[in-house]
Amino acid sequence: MDADAVSQRLEAVVDPALGDDIVSLGLVNAIDVDDDEETIRISLALGAPYSPHESSIAADVREALSETGYAIDLTAKIPSGMNASDDVLPGVENIIAVASGKGGVGKSTVAVNLAAGLSKLGARVGLFDADVYGPNVPRMVAAKDHPEATEDRTIIPPEKYGMKLMSMDFLVGPDDPVIWRGPMVHKLLTQLVEDVEWGSLDYMVLDLPPGTGDTQLTVLQTLPLTGAVIVTTPQQVALDDAKKGLRMFGKHQTTVLGIAENMSGFRCPDCNSIHDVFGSGGGEAFAAEEELPFLGGIPLDPAVRSGGDGGEPIVLRDDSETADAFKTLTENVANNVGIVRRREASGQ
Repeated sequence: MDADAVSQRLEAVVDPALGDDIVSLGLVNAIDVDDDEETIRISLALGAPYSPHESSIAADVREALSETGYAIDLTAKIPSGMNASDDVLPGVENIIAVASGKGGVGKSTVAVNLAAGLSKLGARVGLFDADVYGPNVPRMVAAKDHPEATEDRTIIPPEKYGMKLMSMDFLVGPDDPVIWRGPMVHKLLTQLVEDVEWGSLDYMVLDLPPGTGDTQLTVLQTLPLTGAVIVTTPQQVALDDAKKGLRMFGKHQTTVLGIAENMSGFRCPDCNSIHDVFGSGGGEAFAAEEELPFLGGIPLDPAVRSGGDGGEPIVLRDDSETADAFKTLTENVANNVGIVRRREASGQ
């Protein structure tokens, strides 16, 4: 058994999204065959840990080599220099912004459940509440601990549900309004990126404020985003503003990972019928119109509200249709992150 023989077997492994085998796509970084230990070590150019697609690729690699009788040791690493955050956040593999064109569409709810969903899959996750003027994330995860400062004046973020957390809410009083001009916001966000010990993360989820203002501009100019998730409700007013947010990311050449439709329908607990309180299918139609992935629809469910107020993201439950919807959204986002990273690695 040699590396060429292993490579030939790997030609049977097809990337489910890119539609070609992983060898032709250049997704095999290195192959090492250790005959003494009867082990085949393979490095794959995979960049979305715990995404279903990449988990499937890894399983297919093991299957393709199962008859060799060798142990299979897989590692996943995007080639050096291809991580967008190498210079700014060297330990962070992927940065995902969650945005909306207007307030009231449940953007923070989606951000919190996306981050918690990724953590539940097993990923190392940071949740950065970048909504300076209306920070809600600490309440939505019941974060009672506050950041700690080191002797070097860096900040150690608290953790909850396996996620490292940072929010303006940690830095001001619970009822104190933030009345700051743009330059102060820029300075704060820069410090929260550079001075926080985020460590090694598979994903950092950014909860952006609604709209297209100073905070969004600072994030786009400061952080190399892997991609963005646009949150909307089905109603036309929200869709109109979502389009503005979409154009903002386009002007800064940021990949949009897809459209998430929140409050997509209310299932009546008495009659079990679905009521389209905010319309029907608007988010999916918007995604199709813009030729973007539709990440999924989240029902209008009182349990989402109670989970947010009580600090228990509903995605962590195992007995809920709404939790399943958030899990689907989480997996779709992770899959689309993987597509972005594998396309980069393959030169597509």
